[in-house]
Amino acid sequence: MGSTATVSAPEGSPAVSPAEAACCTPTFTRVLTEAEAEPLAKVFKAVADPARIRLLSIIENEDDGEACVCHLTEPLGLSQPTVSHHLKILVEAGLLTRTKRGRWSYYAVVEPALQEFGTLLNRG
Repeated sequence: MGSTATVSAPEGSPAVSPAEAACCTPTFTRVLTEAEAEPLAKVFKAVADPARIRLLSIIENEDDGEACVCHLTEPLGLSQPTVSHHLKILVEAGLLTRTKRGRWSYYAVVEPALQEFGTLLNRG
């Protein structure tokens, strides 16, 4: 017959056999530190809004690689203050850069940041 040995478990938890414990052994080789996870969380929060994803798409697909805020309101059907708020969040997350020319702001995608984000998503 098989072994009836058990592995100690935290108080209040049922004891498990060595075979059951082995199946629960972590297989990951690296865990992000809190310092590494923080900027990633900021990026995930930034792209968690459909309007922001659309903004990234519009700007990334511009012929010259940048877009004036004045050209971004109509495609989204949002007011200029709302679009500016979304753009600010994307800049703070490191996904866009902002260049001021006179009274207008121009936005461009930070390609390395977008590629890193895409790589992160493709790991799963």
